[in-house]
Amino acid sequence: MSKRPVRPEDIARIKVVSDVQMSPCGGHVLYSLAADNDKNKKISHLHLADVDKGKWRKLTQGDSSCANGRWSPCGGRIAFISGREDKMAQIYLLPMDVPGEATKLTDLPEGSVDSLAWSPDSKWIAFRFRPTHAAWTQKASEERKGNGLSTPPVEIDDIWYRLDGDGYFGNQRYAIWLVNVQTGEANELYGPSRLDFYSFDWLKDSSGLIVAHSAEDHPMREKPNEQLYRVDLDGNASMLPGLEKGSKGSPSVSPCGEFVAYFGDTEQDHVWGDRNTRLYVSPVSGGEQRCISDSADYCLQAATLSDVGAGGGECMEWMPDGKSIRVTIAWHGEIQIGEFDVATGEVKVLTSGWHLLAPCSLSNDGKRQAVTYADWQRPNDVGVFENGEFKVLTDHNRELLDELELIKPEEIWVDSTNDKKVHAWVMRPSSGGKTPGILEVHGGPHTQYGVGFFHEFQLLCAQGNTVVFSNPRGSKGYGEEFCCGIFQNWGSVDWDDIHAVTKWMQFDHDIDETRIGIMGGSYGGYMTNWAIGHSQDYKAAITDRCVSNWVSMAGNSDFPLAHDEYFGGYAWGDIEKIREMWRQSPIAYFDKVTTPTLIIHSVGDLRCNVEQGEQVFHALQMQGIPSRFVRYPDSTSHGMSRNGPSDLRIHRLKEIVNWWKKYL
Repeated sequence: MSKRPVRPEDIARIKVVSDVQMSPCGGHVLYSLAADNDKNKKISHLHLADVDKGKWRKLTQGDSSCANGRWSPCGGRIAFISGREDKMAQIYLLPMDVPGEATKLTDLPEGSVDSLAWSPDSKWIAFRFRPTHAAWTQKASEERKGNGLSTPPVEIDDIWYRLDGDGYFGNQRYAIWLVNVQTGEANELYGPSRLDFYSFDWLKDSSGLIVAHSAEDHPMREKPNEQLYRVDLDGNASMLPGLEKGSKGSPSVSPCGEFVAYFGDTEQDHVWGDRNTRLYVSPVSGGEQRCISDSADYCLQAATLSDVGAGGGECMEWMPDGKSIRVTIAWHGEIQIGEFDVATGEVKVLTSGWHLLAPCSLSNDGKRQAVTYADWQRPNDVGVFENGEFKVLTDHNRELLDELELIKPEEIWVDSTNDKKVHAWVMRPSSGGKTPGILEVHGGPHTQYGVGFFHEFQLLCAQGNTVVFSNPRGSKGYGEEFCCGIFQNWGSVDWDDIHAVTKWMQFDHDIDETRIGIMGGSYGGYMTNWAIGHSQDYKAAITDRCVSNWVSMAGNSDFPLAHDEYFGGYAWGDIEKIREMWRQSPIAYFDKVTTPTLIIHSVGDLRCNVEQGEQVFHALQMQGIPSRFVRYPDSTSHGMSRNGPSDLRIHRLKEIVNWWKKYL
């Protein structure tokens, strides 16, 4: 069958695999698969892959998503979350050892549920729950509508009141709840922190939890100080003594029950994640905080960006003998499986190759580990790692992929300043000849581009463009010094690296140096704004969900900037501190811009407020520079290009294609 070029509409056909969970016996992998229904809505359902037979089947049905599936310790049941009844999120149990339908376990009020974790004795399930304020429930909304009453205000007493993709929750907070698996009775167990990013793991005797959360009364305005707490089943809690200040999260209790491993860092000024996330081990009673990953220059929570689901992130799995811990290793655009020796800190990278191989849970005997697998020409599928090798079990996008003419990137390294080299990739259209060149800049900035399937890149290449993407300084995957290179100095060596890649494009024999464009989202939008204010090399630009002005951005993001830390300045008070924020703001240099620019932004973006894009459009329009502003509705968020409604994602891609057609 002849292949066809990638089209914008193909994004709606891509199925997304996530949250893979190995069964305790190692025979099956449970996972979520998200796909568009006939109403332009992406629905997730639980699926089961047979490790030995290589076959998969769908476990849940219906118009409501079912997700966060977790095996019971014996493997006889699966707990999951769904809003299948009255659109109210509840926990359900699905029997696996005998045929049967899922039954509702909880009867929670309207709210948000996540983070299911079975107790080792199977008697309890711990989870996070945040009730919806009484004035904002579906029932209250219907009553107001019937009585002709106005929408009430959101009443706020703390700076933590919104989160991109979650919305405005005001004073409502998550707490850790427990549900009795036998009776279905659910009650709040623990919830004292104003910043409710609780992560937790069960003690091995099921007597309680180890919980990580901030120890500060006002976490958003203090330096990071997460601590670990032992929380008993009666709600009594005590902080583990002797642990340093800094970030801590994702606690995992060792198989013997005597130790707890966790990710974190003791540095408190690098609050944006430019330093490596490290692996620590401490006794469950507290005391020594021992870093076992310092000998390796890896960040253990690095993400690899894509528009069909980011790859990587964190993984922490104790091997059954308690002597080592499996982790994710993100390096040079790849993701591999690594293993740290707990006693010595020695690390082994267990896999190799051009892929994103994100490890997840282990079988009870440690012989099999569930993974997701992706590469340049394949979105995430389910796999298993066993005996030093991995195999892919599913092929959910094969029908679509068989239709498409897909391009495999070429790897290059570009010389930059300070004797640094920039890792980059080039995708050349099959048409050949002199083509326009498009430079893509990733978000973060402390993430990486890599070996994942990227629909947008394939689409732009199918349109006859040469697509170049790179990992400039500030990116993960090249060591801590490389990533920290832009600390308190955005628009410095990162711009050196972007500029070096641009110059490489100008001298490439297949790229027309008079038709080079630049684009990016989030930090990529920031760097696009910076580039057009510092260079005339670009024929056109596209800035998406951008940052343009740190002085205003400091107070209108869901994560407001803290005083004098990462950026070395602040947005009010000392004029010199304000100048420092202004110096790192692209909008400060827009009197030098001449580049036609498309601005894309979501009104519902709570990470980079839409006013950041509005300022860019205003400056361009007032100077008579060709510009177009596409504003997506408040129902979308910062991550619209990855997880928004398919019709709007397609609209965005067509806007991008048309802009490049017009100017390149």
